[in-house]
Amino acid sequence: MIQKNTSGTLGPIEANIVARLTYEKKTIVTAKELDMLFKLSPDDRKQIVFRLKRKNRLRSIKPGVYVFSPLEAGPAGGGVDEFLVPPIFFPRKNYYIGYSTLFNYYGFTEQLFQTVYVLNTTLSREKIICGVSYKFLKIPENRLYGLLTINVRNTDVIISSKERTLIDLLCFNKPVGGIESACRIFTKTVKDKKCDIRKLIEYAVKFPKIAIRKRIGLLLENAGVSDSALRPLLRSIENTSIGSFTDSRRGKLNRKWRVITNDTRR
Repeated sequence: MIQKNTSGTLGPIEANIVARLTYEKKTIVTAKELDMLFKLSPDDRKQIVFRLKRKNRLRSIKPGVYVFSPLEAGPAGGGVDEFLVPPIFFPRKNYYIGYSTLFNYYGFTEQLFQTVYVLNTTLSREKIICGVSYKFLKIPENRLYGLLTINVRNTDVIISSKERTLIDLLCFNKPVGGIESACRIFTKTVKDKKCDIRKLIEYAVKFPKIAIRKRIGLLLENAGVSDSALRPLLRSIENTSIGSFTDSRRGKLNRKWRVITNDTRR
């Protein structure tokens, strides 16, 4: 049985584990990997994990999965790239990182936001992991599209594409100052040709919220996108009832897009 050691210094076995994980350049390590690498029994591993957590060499992400901090990270330990956490919770890849987390990533705003939004089909929860706030939002499976897989430290991470993020921006607009600001960002991105219009329209057609499809149609039309390019989006709303972007039914009726608008909320 391994002797208990809760002092600030590393014991021989702990030092060996830290050295090996540092050599392997591990950022995230699982209980299974610890058992395999160091031939540990479950009881011994639990003791070692407990001690290494007290010494800030390991931090829990979820049961059996830890962030490893080498000695070079200092006494307080280090953090972890926030993009590496969601794949641990969703091994079936039924998620994407999006909303305000990607607004700065794509240059829609210079502001950095404190919460990492993870849209997924199974989990709704808020959690602090290694000092970072995560918000897991459960969404219908039909909204899981328009995504990209990027590589972060040899890990595949799923994020929303720029075009999908523009659509989400119109829904989740408070972080950028509300719908009017979101519409300005959307229009400028389109006019500056910093997105793929074909993909944007393709993704908009699939979006389940009719009001968002209508708003996108108006914004794209006002930005100079041709009627021929907009035809699929127009067809997707042609049999819908007249709607409004606000709770009010007062305003200008746009018959083409079947919506009541006003000058500041198009």
